[in-house]
Amino acid sequence: MRLAVLFLFLLSASPLAAQQPLDRHIDALWDVLTRHAETVPADGTLLALPQPYVVPGGRFAELYYWDSYFTMLGLQESGRADLVRTMTEDFVFLLGRYGHIPNGSRLYYLSRSQPPFFFKIAELAAPDDPARFLPQLRAEYAYWMDGSDGLAPGAARRRVVALVDGTLLNRYWDDRDAPRDEAVAKDEALARASGRDPAAVYRAVRAGAESGWDFSSRWFDDGKSKSTIVTPEILPVDLNSLMYGLERAIAEGCARAADAACAAEFEGRADRRRLAIERIFWSPEAAAYLDYRWTRGAQIPRLSAATFYPLFVGAASRERAVSVAATVRRDLLKHGGVVTTPVDTGEQWDSPNGWAPLQWIAVDGLKRYGQDDLAAGIACRWIAAVAKSYRETGKLFEKYDVIGDRPGGGGEYPLQDGFGWTNGVTRKLMALYPDCPTG
Repeated sequence: MRLAVLFLFLLSASPLAAQQPLDRHIDALWDVLTRHAETVPADGTLLALPQPYVVPGGRFAELYYWDSYFTMLGLQESGRADLVRTMTEDFVFLLGRYGHIPNGSRLYYLSRSQPPFFFKIAELAAPDDPARFLPQLRAEYAYWMDGSDGLAPGAARRRVVALVDGTLLNRYWDDRDAPRDEAVAKDEALARASGRDPAAVYRAVRAGAESGWDFSSRWFDDGKSKSTIVTPEILPVDLNSLMYGLERAIAEGCARAADAACAAEFEGRADRRRLAIERIFWSPEAAAYLDYRWTRGAQIPRLSAATFYPLFVGAASRERAVSVAATVRRDLLKHGGVVTTPVDTGEQWDSPNGWAPLQWIAVDGLKRYGQDDLAAGIACRWIAAVAKSYRETGKLFEKYDVIGDRPGGGGEYPLQDGFGWTNGVTRKLMALYPDCPTG
């Protein structure tokens, strides 16, 4: 069996593999990317997990949180309900053991999480039983809202910010203010170059890592340089949209469990957050949802693909969803799909890169609001870009240059192949849009 898997891995890394249809190639990769770490070395950093899981690939050889939702979309299409189930069980274990889902299954990731997609993972794993994972959903909510009780207007604590009018919203954070264990030299060099308080730089970098967008002009004070990173000062529209989705999921689960008081509480929380999303993050001038600099009481006038998130969770009004679609057509839609931001800083979560999770958020959100033509256009452009690269290299990559029509670049490390969420999203989109060309 090990020799067969090794042969499959070597084949998948060769351009000859491109002779195999893309969907079949993806289906064959799941076993190559599957790991099981029920026991781990006592002197290592890997966290033990009870069930098998799929890793992204390349340098990412452990379970990652938000990656996994997009990977699981493809597992579902590939008929791998076994891995959807076991990965969900691993996340349940992490929530029970640590009180949150860490960035990845390493000891040094325990001080932060990643975008809270567990409510969507639960929806995949138990679509007909919204109460099945209710304790875990509530545990995750408690983690993200820790510090909200008694928080004074204009103050912040951990991942919660109270605006001057008392509105509670969320930010990315990390419980440590030291260099990242996985990037000590880089972070120390950045802090020196910035001329700022090193602890503030380290915290901002770590919070940027929790966002999953590590790194992007979204988090930079000047919109250009990582040395100006100020992530904890920013209320991200994507995070608060996901928190709205989590609140709605808890309300639905409580209703199914016949807990009327809980259902009413979380319906109220979700309604208040939806109104805040429309009031705080919507920009009539940009015709898009933008991030908010809470320390300055102002929106950040920079467009990004995060504008799709209120559509993805159903928090946007229909009129504003139509406006978002028009803005995206003009400013973000490129030859290979949706570009992450319109600016090129050399960071990987900026132009010219497009990422599989953002294509899915865009397609799913637009479909929710009846923007089917644009959704299909994004899906087909992405599938074509991935298929072209696959034909040329025999690989799938973590990101793509959707302007230059090639594998992506930029950021802190070389381009990685494998690749869990690209495989998952592409497989799902191919099933939804079987007429999109792949050759």
